[in-house]
Amino acid sequence: MQATIERIYIEDSEQLHLICQRYAQAKILAIDTEFVRTRTLYPKLGLIQINDGETLALIDPVAVSDLTVFWQLLENPNIQKVLHACSEDLEVFLTAGNCRPVNLIDSQIIMAFLGHGISMGYAAMIAHYTDIELDKSESRTDWMKRPLTQKQLDYAAADVEHLFNILPLLFADIEKAGWLDAAQEESNVMVDRKFSPIDESQLYLNLKMAWRLNPVQLYRLQQLTIWRFQQAKIKDRPIGFIAKDHTLFALAQVNPTSVGAMSGIEGVEVLDIRHKGNVMLTVLKRATEAKNATLPEPIIRLDEYPGYKQNFKKVKNAITEFSTQTNLLPENFASKKQINQFMSWHFKLNGAENNPQLVDIMRGWRKSLFGDKLLAFVENDFK
Repeated sequence: MQATIERIYIEDSEQLHLICQRYAQAKILAIDTEFVRTRTLYPKLGLIQINDGETLALIDPVAVSDLTVFWQLLENPNIQKVLHACSEDLEVFLTAGNCRPVNLIDSQIIMAFLGHGISMGYAAMIAHYTDIELDKSESRTDWMKRPLTQKQLDYAAADVEHLFNILPLLFADIEKAGWLDAAQEESNVMVDRKFSPIDESQLYLNLKMAWRLNPVQLYRLQQLTIWRFQQAKIKDRPIGFIAKDHTLFALAQVNPTSVGAMSGIEGVEVLDIRHKGNVMLTVLKRATEAKNATLPEPIIRLDEYPGYKQNFKKVKNAITEFSTQTNLLPENFASKKQINQFMSWHFKLNGAENNPQLVDIMRGWRKSLFGDKLLAFVENDFK
């Protein structure tokens, strides 16, 4: 492993173009970002770190507003990009640059396929391959504040310095284990999902208690969640800052006809009424007056479906049995959410049968490895 590399801080466009020209010749890059996301819907990009094994660049997006050449690196199919636990980094790329990375693989996903669980942290991965114990004291720092301290810069640089250094070991292990293609597929699926447009008409399904409502109430909830999300986008605030879930649920259930009546409804947040009461009342009135509205179907709770608990256990046991034939943990094969996806699809609940591509077990490496066997198992009445 390389002991020392050149480290540079990029804070003007000329520097950025020069370093990105150099990186454009690389076969593989270790990349990370630092961002702030405390009171905003969208993450605020504070720093970009890149390492090609020779030069480690810290790019200041506060000083350099035009990051086009960096986005072009991410979109270059000839360069392998490696990031760790990059779900939120992808959101940064989407919101800051409308940039969809190509040829990206997540080292956390690789570690999962090496038997280390589905959410191994960066520091734990580095400790696994080296005797280095990383300092994580700057993980909650304000990356938008300038100037950045030397401690902040050292912390940020370490994230891509050590990642690049372990890449030969990481790829050797995953290739030896035979899971490289599956790890790449999982990384691609994560990118696909992050860059799939949000269907605002389905946001109401994210509220945990929505199943309690009838179709008319669900329609009101649907319209309230659409309004809330649109407001969050306009104001760049977390959706919970616009109105709380329990407020929307209670209003959809009761359908008050005045702001004053909202105050007496159990579950409605006082601050939500104070700041957004009139607007929410308008949304409810429009929903009530809508002609020929398409009402959502009633939500059937999977855990109340006849035989769900017993059948879930049988499916989980079957997946555990399949996993024993590999070096993977059962949760790598399928999480509880993925098992429920599969069962909802099989039982044709809540429209799941219309979206087979959303059923992870019945696509990609899972389908060929055990998905078809699992389907045959359940079609044989779980025997």
